[in-house]
Amino acid sequence: MGSDAKFKEVLYEVKDGVAWITINRPEVRNAFREQTLDELTEAFSLTKNDPSIAVAVVTGAGDKAFSSGGDFHAMMRLNWTNAAQWNDRMQGLAMMIRGLPIPVIAMVHGACMGGGHELALWCDMVISAEDGFFGQTGAKVGACPTVGATQYIPRLIGERLAREMIFTCRTFSAKEAVEVGLINRCVPKADLLAETEAWCETIKGLSPQTLRMTKKSLNFESDELYASWQQGMELLAHVWGSEEAMEGMHAFLEKRKPDFKKFRTRNKAVLDDYLEGLANDENTAPPKG
Repeated sequence: MGSDAKFKEVLYEVKDGVAWITINRPEVRNAFREQTLDELTEAFSLTKNDPSIAVAVVTGAGDKAFSSGGDFHAMMRLNWTNAAQWNDRMQGLAMMIRGLPIPVIAMVHGACMGGGHELALWCDMVISAEDGFFGQTGAKVGACPTVGATQYIPRLIGERLAREMIFTCRTFSAKEAVEVGLINRCVPKADLLAETEAWCETIKGLSPQTLRMTKKSLNFESDELYASWQQGMELLAHVWGSEEAMEGMHAFLEKRKPDFKKFRTRNKAVLDDYLEGLANDENTAPPKG
């Protein structure tokens, strides 16, 4: 089966029992917007209608990135009122991947950052070229990685390292990511496709019934985190369109450092005014008794 022509931002191809799904926006390092998320969800859903498909692989077009995450031009349109238009798409894609009865492999090269890294987290296994690098950038740009990162990274690499990764925006090379347990394998870039195909060949020779049932079982404990996802969506809804989020995204697009210090200064002034008001209230309170 060739590539599905109905998609504009995703390539979908089934070859020898493997579904290959490619984010096709290399001009923006495969950053995704609403249409991209819709097409990714639909592409993954197509695998459910073909029992001959044993495994799905998701990757990014070009040679610079798996995915750099959300497209800021799309995210800067968001606010608390329309947040569900984005958040529900992200969560829907995550649940589609996790709910498939087949393993899903993220084949990474270059940048795997922010929401792009969360996409890799939703997958069952991750293989990366040596030029791959992984990180969460939310604190740099005024966003919150609550669509999988805060839920799954602590389980993969431990609570302390997860907090360091998220709070300081620490980035891991592919080699480091293997060492800490963030991904499965790191291979030379020239071997990435062949090594991924070898994984797929192994899976194709295994019991589909067992794979389906054991994926359900493996997901059971982390499925209990659904409530955390829902809370994360509500938190994120209040982030979209905020002054800090807009400052962070504008700064990124303008290639400058964001000025988050002004928000701390302003917040301190607001709190100082409040505390001063409390003190004045205590001084003017009527005597008791």
